[in-house]
Amino acid sequence: MQVEKRVTELVEEKISDRPELFLVEVKMLPNHKLIIHVDGDEGISIQDCAAISRHVGFHLEEENTIEKAYNLEVSSPGVGEPLRLKRQYVKNIGRELSVKLTGGEVKEGKLLSADENSITIEAKVKEKGKKVQLVETSIDFNDITETKVLISFK
Repeated sequence: MQVEKRVTELVEEKISDRPELFLVEVKMLPNHKLIIHVDGDEGISIQDCAAISRHVGFHLEEENTIEKAYNLEVSSPGVGEPLRLKRQYVKNIGRELSVKLTGGEVKEGKLLSADENSITIEAKVKEKGKKVQLVETSIDFNDITETKVLISFK
């Protein structure tokens, strides 16, 4: 979609001098809601989101890119949002993940590392009659359909 492409260009332009920030996704929903998810290696501030919103909104209005009224929402990805970029995995090392694999299997464990090709998680495995063991498992990105950070309220 042309709107999403233009918005991506505008966001990249705005954050080009901020290497710690990165664009996660741009979505134009059928109800004319434009959603921009931006994140940072150390998180992203409300001020950064507001600056991106002003920049994108100003240019979309000037260029008349979207003809109908729309809502613009700029935020970091929410807690329930799946990880989309390899850079997000690096940011979440040490956190508990739920990883859905292409075969439908789900693995849960602490993210130990992430590189260009795969992630390594440490999962608790309980075999009948034995103590719980910690097992490291490497998972190729090509085998992952969805990964979410698990939130603990303990």
